Amino acid sequence: MNKLVIFASGSGSNFLSIINHITNGHLNAKIVGLITNKAEIGAIDIARQYGIPHCILSSAQFTNNKTYESALLNQCVQWNPSLIICAGYLRKIPANLILAYPNRIINIHPSLLPKFGGHGFYGLHVHKSVLKSKETHTGCTIHIVSTEYDQGPIIAQERLSVDPLESAELLAKRVLKLEHQLYPRTIASYLKQMDNTTE
Repeated sequence: MNKLVIFASGSGSNFLSIINHITNGHLNAKIVGLITNKAEIGAIDIARQYGIPHCILSSAQFTNNKTYESALLNQCVQWNPSLIICAGYLRKIPANLILAYPNRIINIHPSLLPKFGGHGFYGLHVHKSVLKSKETHTGCTIHIVSTEYDQGPIIAQERLSVDPLESAELLAKRVLKLEHQLYPRTIASYLKQMDNTTE
């Protein structure tokens, strides 16, 4: 059984979507833990509801970055995931974690990368920029996490048309709906690909 560790910083809607796909038998995996950098968020409520262990790790808890990064790595080693899934995690993944899990950390981003990616492009900032730039299409991208924000190899993308008159909030909802379908599906195919390469 493939084991997943989820990294999240917010409501956890992608986290819940992944849980639902596992429950419905569309994704053959088990979520063994949630790591978050924030307390009292929706993702933690979801973890509690489904009996999934969670761990709050923020750099503010530690005297320096090195001890924080070590704690993050140690927690992942303890849970021993096949894949680490970033689902609305608003912290940069440390290099030590990327080295420990090469090509095994993936992220979803609410735009068609390489457009509207990089530092500062998250949440509504992305969708406002898409509308301001008068893009005709947007969507979401799943990519392997590298040491630079949103620059790792792209695994999958899904597109939708942009209505120039819609609000950033409405566009965000439409893109999120797309994410909820694409992310679990891509995780399933990526795990199969990983299994095939290790055989």
